Amino acid sequence: MKYPKQIRTYCPYCKKHTIHKVEKVKKRPRSELSQGQRRFRRIMKGYRGFPRPNPAGREKPVKKLDLRFRCTVCGKAHTRGQGFRVKKFELVEV
Repeated sequence: MKYPKQIRTYCPYCKKHTIHKVEKVKKRPRSELSQGQRRFRRIMKGYRGFPRPNPAGREKPVKKLDLRFRCTVCGKAHTRGQGFRVKKFELVEV
């Protein structure tokens, strides 16, 4: 799927339509100090298996895109909706 690098859309911070730069965001590493991650590491410690049912077969074929729209006026970024599934994604000049 080809998507424009710049798009004119509503900025919730400026409260008007402005030009936005589109950014594809990569997943950041999980915080090892979060409560859930500490609990998971504690359960996984020692001679034992995975604490939940095996996730094989439950995963989707493609991940959802995380697009951020950065306003060129105020410089703040926001998302639109929850993203969508697509196998190939490319940002192009229009």
